[in-house]
Amino acid sequence: MLQTPDSVIASLVEIRAEASKGASALFDAEMKLAQAALDASTTEAKSFIAAEGNVAERTAQARLDSAEAKFAEEVARAEYNRVRTKIKILEQAQMSIQTQARMVELMYKSAGQGER
Repeated sequence: MLQTPDSVIASLVEIRAEASKGASALFDAEMKLAQAALDASTTEAKSFIAAEGNVAERTAQARLDSAEAKFAEEVARAEYNRVRTKIKILEQAQMSIQTQARMVELMYKSAGQGER
């Protein structure tokens, strides 16, 4: 497919617009992950303190009580990793489009030069 300068520029603008959202999306994902980790550890600690029995029984009860919070933490971690992956993909796409832009530039510069 032949790329025109306009199509290359449009692609770059689109990728840059999407990539600019990446920093705030990454920050939001980091905050959700941190909050989920805090919630999971707090739930487990409170449950351990409230549980009765020997250490093994209290630990088992705390793990059971905090399972949902730990699952939420894992979901938040997956979201964070997905955002990071999306940012990397956008960076790679931007580099690819920049390479295409350079090729289009060279093609247009050499188009009118023919043999002399």
